[in-house]
Amino acid sequence: MKLSHPIIPVNASSWPEFPVFNRIHHSVRVWPVLICGVMAGVSQSASADFLSDSKASLEARNYYFNRDFRQSGAAQNKAEEWAQGLLLRYESGYTEGVIGVGVDAIGLLGIKLDSSPDRTGTGLLKSDREAPHRAEDEYGEVGVTGKFKVSKNTLKVGTLMPKLPVALSNDSRLLSQTFRGGWLNSSQVKDLSVDLGRLDRINLRNSSDNEPMAVYNGVSRNIRLGRHSDSDKFDFGGATYKWLPDLSTSYYYGGLEGIYKQHYLTLNHVWNVTAGQTLKSDLRWARSLDDGGSNVDNRALQAMFTYSLGGHAFGLGYQRMDGDTGFANINGTDAYLINLVQINDFGNQEERSWQARYDYNFAALGLPGLTFMTRYISGDDVVVRGRSGVGQEWERDSELGYVIQSGPLKNLGLRWKNATMRSNFTNDIDENRLILTYTLALW
Repeated sequence: MKLSHPIIPVNASSWPEFPVFNRIHHSVRVWPVLICGVMAGVSQSASADFLSDSKASLEARNYYFNRDFRQSGAAQNKAEEWAQGLLLRYESGYTEGVIGVGVDAIGLLGIKLDSSPDRTGTGLLKSDREAPHRAEDEYGEVGVTGKFKVSKNTLKVGTLMPKLPVALSNDSRLLSQTFRGGWLNSSQVKDLSVDLGRLDRINLRNSSDNEPMAVYNGVSRNIRLGRHSDSDKFDFGGATYKWLPDLSTSYYYGGLEGIYKQHYLTLNHVWNVTAGQTLKSDLRWARSLDDGGSNVDNRALQAMFTYSLGGHAFGLGYQRMDGDTGFANINGTDAYLINLVQINDFGNQEERSWQARYDYNFAALGLPGLTFMTRYISGDDVVVRGRSGVGQEWERDSELGYVIQSGPLKNLGLRWKNATMRSNFTNDIDENRLILTYTLALW
């Protein structure tokens, strides 16, 4: 089960009066507490496979986030913060025997480097309970997962980070968003993967609390709730079958009790046109229905085609929402939509949107590790309650990244992400993110 530990105050009076250095010093004293919590799940009497097959890594994320929405006229017209994140991951092997037993764990720590009450809300940092417009100096947690394996069937209980169409864990900020629950995966049948499980709590990406789950209802989703505003039961199940090495289909069901039910179909195919040329097809269809008296009613049709030639990749996508509401997904998670991009997901009621995307991998020019992406998404026909006419919006994103390939700084990565969004029914946004990452394999 997931364990959340409070941050322990320490005396930093002997350190210079520089807030950034004091935050780092303060949190370094806390980090051993998180490490001890992670390693507490490892049995001292574990078998050789339990230990020899284990692995651990430490990821550091230095994240600067700037979102400008001054055209909104709001009292706060900017969100800007800078933070340091540490993510310690441990995965054990399994004990010997018919039922193999193992332990996975994750320790998360977020450290405030720069923030102020007039520019919070980036999603990087946890809000202070006593002063909601002020970010806490640091926050952290430890999640532990017990796992049991019989042949090619694995049951995990505790902290989970699923990447499924109906439950997609969010990892777009400083720390990872997690769930609590149980998840059974079976790959007993060749080329078939089956998933079945239940989630009962969510831990948001800028929180250290396990909370009940709710449906995302922002912008113009237009969802009206019935008897329940949140739920402690999300059941899911589904399967993916690989018909050919380059062709797979899947069906998944997800239900947030008392709020909505969802059926999700996908088809993925890669056609090797000629040497060095491929055409990738990603087709999706989702049906979301009401539960517990809500008005959830949505059909989502999506298609994305990507043609790759050498270091170039050209993509075209189309996404269409139909029904009385927009797309339904758990609040705080990513919506599994092809037009989920840096700021928006274009999943509003009746919205239709298309995407044009271009990627280039500079390895084709002898510069491995350097990549570039740009895309443009346009949406219209949005049903905006309380006003006449239809909603329209567009977003333009660009991303430049580089990962050092060798030497003492190998795996050090730097990404710059820029986005511009314009809309006639919500805030206009200009955004920049600068992310420095480094992952160290501990063993």
